[in-house]
Amino acid sequence: MHMLGLLLVALFGGMVLYYRGLPSNPALELPSKLSERLDKLWVIAQQSLRDRKYLRAEKALLTILRVDERNATAYNRLGILYAKQQEYKDAIECFEIAQSLEPSASSLHNVGLIYYETGNYPKAALAFEQALEIESDLSARHIAYAKVQEKLGNEKKMIESLERAIEIDPIPQTLNILADAYERVGEQELSVKLREKAARMILPPGKAKRVTQPRKVVM
Repeated sequence: MHMLGLLLVALFGGMVLYYRGLPSNPALELPSKLSERLDKLWVIAQQSLRDRKYLRAEKALLTILRVDERNATAYNRLGILYAKQQEYKDAIECFEIAQSLEPSASSLHNVGLIYYETGNYPKAALAFEQALEIESDLSARHIAYAKVQEKLGNEKKMIESLERAIEIDPIPQTLNILADAYERVGEQELSVKLREKAARMILPPGKAKRVTQPRKVVM
């Protein structure tokens, strides 16, 4: 299931999207000049993360937290920053603080991704399960959970999670991931059917098949 690993890389690359909205309530309660300063710091943090200027982003986020120490969004962004630098211990701490301040599926999912990257698959599975209890309508969450179950040797749960991902978002890429999983557990017929279905979705009607390079995951 090689494509699954690529999807997790894409998830890491896109985690910042979970929190791109600027928090409004804390700023509204602050004096206007301080509120404006915080808004500028948020812009700096976001832009610096995009530009991979991590030290600048960290300074901006830590400054925000000095003013508003219960800002869950800032802790989440800081966790993403540390994760991008493979400082996983600090990343987990930030995500867990954010979760304690403002429970969310995204925080739990991020924790699961960190545990997965560090090889702690039981804790990763638990974090993904808790995230799914809060929000289960995103195929990416089920795909990530399936990857952990693969590592734990739970083929049945792996297949069930991928089948659920297909129900939510039956795109060619996900169909091929499930096809890979079926092939791994000896379900060759199901695997072939899914690959044919995925190919039909990619190719326009009447067009002949041609050999192409494997599609890359959109980052």
